[in-house]
Amino acid sequence: MDLVTILAQTVETATQTPQAQPTVIPLDWIWGHVTSLNLLEALTFISFGSVCLFYGWRVFKILVVISFAILGLVAGVIVSDRILGQENQLIGGIIGLIAAAVLSVPLMRWAVSVLGAVAGGILTSGLWYAFGLDQQYILAGAIIGIVAGGMISFIVFKIAVMLFSSLGGGGLIVIGILALLYRYPETTEQVQELVYNQRWFLPVALMVPTVVGIILQNKFIKGSQDWSV
Repeated sequence: MDLVTILAQTVETATQTPQAQPTVIPLDWIWGHVTSLNLLEALTFISFGSVCLFYGWRVFKILVVISFAILGLVAGVIVSDRILGQENQLIGGIIGLIAAAVLSVPLMRWAVSVLGAVAGGILTSGLWYAFGLDQQYILAGAIIGIVAGGMISFIVFKIAVMLFSSLGGGGLIVIGILALLYRYPETTEQVQELVYNQRWFLPVALMVPTVVGIILQNKFIKGSQDWSV
């Protein structure tokens, strides 16, 4: 192989269009949920999210039970599908839902700490995605947040309550607002463009209300004399 051939191959390799990184963030799944909401559902998301965002410290026990019930439902469906077959998914899901909801009551502090750790993982993985880092290793960013969020949650219980309730409420509000914007032809394309092509958009849209919720809840908790964990 002569020098001209080697140079030609080098130039061809350098000028090839780079392949897009594999997408780990389920944008299609997120966008599908946004576009499937009707007007009433979007307003419900915003309303319930506002309650969680500002008054999650008041209803955190209910939120914990609901969250673990959903996790138990999903886990029950998966386990029953693999062990008992697809026809028993409903039974397995119901058993998992009831078991997780019941166990979360006596283990409330542990459950809140777990949700705080999960919230930390979501936030750090969002930062990983926003800064354009390799999505294949986004789990590393999530683990950092899980460890940090879990440690903080075990040390300061109130922070765990504010963190997971603010994140959950902020997520519901963002989904509801995006669903409303999608319904208007003037903003449909702009919203889709932001979700799919601006990697900073979703993390920022989630973190801003989360931070606002934590700040406000902290003020509300300080001003409330009868709040207890």
